[in-house]
Parts: sequence; structure tokens; C-alpha cells
Amino acid sequence: MITQAVVLDVRDDIRRGREPFSKIMLAVGSLAAGQDLIVIAPFEPTPLYNLLAQQGLQHSAEVTPEGDYKVRFGRRLSEESGMPQPPKPAPGKQCKGVPGVEVDARGLEPPQPMVKILEAVAALPKGAQLRARTDRRPMHLYPQLAERGFVAESDEQSDGSFLTVIRQQPEGEPQA
Repeated sequence: MITQAVVLDVRDDIRRGREPFSKIMLAVGSLAAGQDLIVIAPFEPTPLYNLLAQQGLQHSAEVTPEGDYKVRFGRRLSEESGMPQPPKPAPGKQCKGVPGVEVDARGLEPPQPMVKILEAVAALPKGAQLRARTDRRPMHLYPQLAERGFVAESDEQSDGSFLTVIRQQPEGEPQA
């Protein structure tokens, strides 16, 4: 069975110093049933592998003759039904209360803390909240989160770092 694919070439973005993460996640979010995403990049995008695996996408990579990477991301298919399978939950204890994800982005130079946090937000399970630790108040992060339907509250810690709690914006709540 041949699967339709959306091709996203991010080489020019990277060469111009632009972060293609938002563009990639937008493409992933708009994939139709049965569609794959092909990302073409000047390096192997290994951080995407685990992130997109959490969303039920598996990958296969190849190096082009020019030395770039062409990576196909697609949904796992059930051998019996041919239908996409949801990702398998991680083994472990059942969470009681609001599930949470911790991200420590301290010690990173901008814009890496924001990139790391947005990657984690993109993989955040519905209803979960993210607790991000940063060296600075993440002022540039707030509008990016609002665009994605999230709200955040930051508190300065006794050591001068900041703890930002990020959650999905409740329906009907006006954006700040």
C-alpha cells in the first residue's frame, strides 16, 4: 500500500537561522488519516524521533546523495485492520490527579529553553500540565503558548530561577 506524504523541506529555514520546529509540528497536526510526513533537513533530526513517537508516529531515515536527511514519519499500522494504532502507554503506575511533565531548561542559551519547552508542550498529553524550570522569566514563551492554546504562570524561586506551570487553556476562558 502506497501512503500519501506531505513533504516539508526545512533546509533553507535552518540555513537562515530560523527554528523549523513550529512548522514541523503544524504539519504533523494537519496530517490526514493515512498521510505521512517527509522532513528534509541538513542534519538528522533525532530530537523529533522520540517526540513524534509519543504521538504514534514511527520514522525511517535515509541520507540523500547531497548529504541531507530525508525522514519519513508515519502512523503505525495494525497488521490485522490496516488502521493506525494509537501509541502504547508507557509502562508504570497509573497517575492519580493531574498528570505532569517536568522540563529543566536551566543552563541553556536562548532560544534553546523555549525550543525545549515547546517540544515538550507539543507532546503533552491532554489534561496534563508541564512544569518548566528556567534561568530567566520566559517572556517570549507566553505568546507562543497562547497561540497553541496554553496558559502559563511563572514564579521566581529562592535560587533566582523560575518555575513555569503550563496547562491547556480551559474552554471558554478568554486568552490573556
